[in-house]
Amino acid sequence: MMFEHPDDEAILVLDEDQCWQLLENTRHGRLGLRVNDELDLVPVNFKAADRKIYFRTAPGNKLAELTINPKVIFEADGILSDQAWSVLSRGTARVLELEEEIEFAESLAIDPWVPTYKDFFVEVTVNRVTGRHFIFGEHPERFD
Repeated sequence: MMFEHPDDEAILVLDEDQCWQLLENTRHGRLGLRVNDELDLVPVNFKAADRKIYFRTAPGNKLAELTINPKVIFEADGILSDQAWSVLSRGTARVLELEEEIEFAESLAIDPWVPTYKDFFVEVTVNRVTGRHFIFGEHPERFD
């Protein structure tokens, strides 16, 4: 089991360190964006480092939307045969422009899923992270 649950509870609320431990060992997530009344949820491959989230992108809707409204939500999760987890991060995204920032992002080796040019690196400064860990089991009957 990834995390010990007190009293064998099925759901564990993760602390900040546990959330980052999971994010640092995960490579795929979903980025939530909002422009005006339109919401978008897009898959991205990412790396978490120094309590920030980094991903690459190409020109298009995602890049345009986070430029208009940099407030984002990021979700990553994992599902195994006997347990699962989910982490939500809220923060502010920005396209990296300084050479040293881009070099750092390049050093993270964020490889695109598909063979396309993704020349922009984005950093999400997380201001709140929350998560849950779940243990699978039999559904309890209310009236035994």
